[in-house]
Formats: sequence, C-alpha cells, structure tokens
Amino acid sequence: MDVILVVNAGSSSLKFQSFGLVDGGLQRRVRGQVDGIGVRPRLRIVDSAGAVLIDRSHEAAEIPDLPAAIGVLRDWLKTRKGITLRAIGHRVVHGGPDFDRAVLIDEDILNRLSRYQTLAPLHQPNNLAPIRLAMAIAPDAPQVACFDTAFHRHHAEHVNCYALPRAFYDEGIRRYGFHGLSYEYIAQALSETAPEIAEGRVIVAHLGSGASMCALQGGRSVETTMGFTALDGLPMGTRPGQLDPGVVLHLIEEKGMTPAEITRLLYREAGLKGLSGISSDMRDLLTSPDPRAALAIEHFAYRCGLHAGQLAAALGGLDAFVFTAGIGEHSPEIRARIAARLAWLGAEIDPAANAAGATCISTPASRLPILVIPTDEERMIARHTFALTSGTT
Repeated sequence: MDVILVVNAGSSSLKFQSFGLVDGGLQRRVRGQVDGIGVRPRLRIVDSAGAVLIDRSHEAAEIPDLPAAIGVLRDWLKTRKGITLRAIGHRVVHGGPDFDRAVLIDEDILNRLSRYQTLAPLHQPNNLAPIRLAMAIAPDAPQVACFDTAFHRHHAEHVNCYALPRAFYDEGIRRYGFHGLSYEYIAQALSETAPEIAEGRVIVAHLGSGASMCALQGGRSVETTMGFTALDGLPMGTRPGQLDPGVVLHLIEEKGMTPAEITRLLYREAGLKGLSGISSDMRDLLTSPDPRAALAIEHFAYRCGLHAGQLAAALGGLDAFVFTAGIGEHSPEIRARIAARLAWLGAEIDPAANAAGATCISTPASRLPILVIPTDEERMIARHTFALTSGTT
C-alpha cells in the first residue's frame, strides 16, 4: 500500500501519522509520537482503531535529540511490510512572505525557509531538521512543506501591514498569522457538516499551549490574532500574547537584558507559566487552589473575550463561534468562561451539552451558535501532500 507520512516535530517531541491511499482518498493507518526526547524518551504508536502497536520507553542516551528520534521512526517503518512511502508531508510554522501554499521541498526551498528560524524559534528549527534528515534517509520520496502561515496570506495589505515605514513591509515585516493548518481544516469541516454556518461569519478559537483566534468569512481567513511572530495575540502556555513593545525596550534599557534573555523570557517563561508561577498547563491551573492560578485563568478568559470582540468587528458581526485544539476541545470550564464574555453577541451556553463535550454547546435560544470541533492538522498536511504529489492541485 502507498502511504503518506506526516511529520510534526517540536522541541522535545516528534509526532507522526501515516495515511494510506485507498480508493483515491486518505485513510489514517497509524499515529504516534516520540516524546520526552533527551529526558525520558517514549515511543508510542496506535493504529486507526486506537489499538496500541508499540509503547516503549528508552534511556535518555538512546534518543538524546531529534535526529535520534527520527532514526527510531525510520527503524520502525522498516518493520512495516507491504508499505511504499509515497511522500512525506511536514508542518512548517513560518513560510514568510514567499510561500502562500504547500510546496515541494528542495535544497533552495530549505535554505529560504531557514531565514525565518529567528521568527519562530520554538518551532522552525525543529520543523526543518527532520526535512533534512528525511531527504537523506528517503531521497526518492517527495518532501512537502505545509505552512501555518499560508491560510492567512491573502489578507489585504491594510490588514497585514504595521504602521511603520513602507520599506519594512517590503522587507517582510508584516502580520502573517499562524495555526493556519488548523483553521483550514475547521473551515473544510464546517463546509461539510454545517454549510449554512461555513458560509457566514465565524470565529475559530484554537486554544492550546499555543493559542490564537481566526475570523472566517465564507471559509476564508479575514483576520487573526497572531502577527509577525507566534508571540502576539492571546496569552499562551509560555508566551505572553499581545505586549506593548515598550516593555521590550524597557527590559533592554533599564534591566540590561540581552536579546537572548528576552527571547527566552517571551517564548519560554511568560504566558500562563509566568503569570501563575505554577505551570504552563491549563489543567494544572484549573485544579490549583493558588490565587495566582486563578489570576492566570481569568486573564486568559478575559483576553480571549477581548480579542473575540475585535474579530467580530473585523467581520462586521458574528454568525458562529467554534472552539478547537487541546483546551478548546477538552476544557468545559474554559469554554464556559469565554462564552460568558460573548453574551453581548447573543451567546448562551448549555451547561449539560458543554460538560458532555457535544458538538453544539449553545442553547436552542442562543442567537450565536457555539460549536466544538476537533482539529486535525495532520490530515490537512496529508491532503496537501497528496494533492501536490499526485498533480491534483
């Protein structure tokens, strides 16, 4: 069977899925990940029915880094009989101003994408590392880069520019937006399950360790909360969200902090982790009696409500609100807190439906439908990869 392998590499984990090409479509075969890389590595793979195929822990020295994790994945793939690797699709967070759609990767493309590593230091280096390794390990398999920024690239210039001299925009300093693969999947899912909503004005809240919102009009991105980098917009697990640039100037001039120190602060020590002083994980905060946890939760819900208002203004009204990603899909309490801040837009949540994780969690009387739709970035990557390598783009 021909399969498409999807790879999504992070700083301490390597997630992957394989999709079989069946009757002209994509059928998920396995999903897995190597997490705890360099600390407590663990390889876990399940099939499409959720049955565990492998669950094995390793010594830290066995999988000390991402290349070693990719080697483990390669060795496991060799044990799969009757499988032909058709192509490999990769999530790449930042496509910069050059890429507005998925592309076949060659050395020139890879070098161009390397320029954006400082704009997404938590993601871009780890996104590109497995591409280089895969090009060496499987040179005959086409490699496809799928960008988180591509879904937002058609925004009007007045939406994406900053109020800076034009030369900066021409150099690529502009708003890009992220989580585009997630938003693209939700837009397609809405068109299949709720076409009357999909054609309208919808805000999608991708709430996880990384968090953002996107305003959709007819399934296309109109506005989003993230900007030049993945630091902007909503507060996140370890990132602050919207921040007065004067704060950064103050840290440099008055605190004497170096660019490296500020980068670490903004990407790894801020957000829910920094505000609470406890954890970057919303689940930990929700169960903590510490008042700092309560502050972080309230700040998160407040900022989500605030940005939802901005996006509603960009759309000129609102026809539906969708929760997705880890927090959005699995936290009834956070959904309820945010929905309460949307009451002025006509939102009325159904507590029982919300607690049960129903697809529609608003009451029948609610003027604003509120939905919960699981995202599937990996399937979106597989679709792009299949289309590009089969000539159906």
